[in-house]
Amino acid sequence: MIHYTDAESRTLRTAVFGVMVLVSHADPGPVIQERHAGLRALTKLSPDLRVVLHAARVDLSGIPEEQLEERVLEALRTSAEVLAAKSPADAAGFPDAVEAICHEVAAADGQVAEVETAVIEKVRAALKG
Repeated sequence: MIHYTDAESRTLRTAVFGVMVLVSHADPGPVIQERHAGLRALTKLSPDLRVVLHAARVDLSGIPEEQLEERVLEALRTSAEVLAAKSPADAAGFPDAVEAICHEVAAADGQVAEVETAVIEKVRAALKG
């Protein structure tokens, strides 16, 4: 098991759970279905990363709505750097797993809206650095 500092763990949680919130907020829909879809999609991440994500709750409520997107996208960029330094195998699969999580949340109501696709494009760009 790879050890992540508290700050790195928080950043990873902010990135992964934050993308779920961004996609969910982009096109208001069945929040409970979207949340469950996102949580089910966490299986796309490595077992080590799932342990980190479930080690503590992430609280995004303290981030003002107008800052949420930038904070989450920055957390994605930082997460990619942390993973590249500590776990190249996790780093290699992280972008595809996060994008899959986004798609699962977006499709939870049976369709993917244009605004959700736009958010997923921003997530993809952040993951590329």
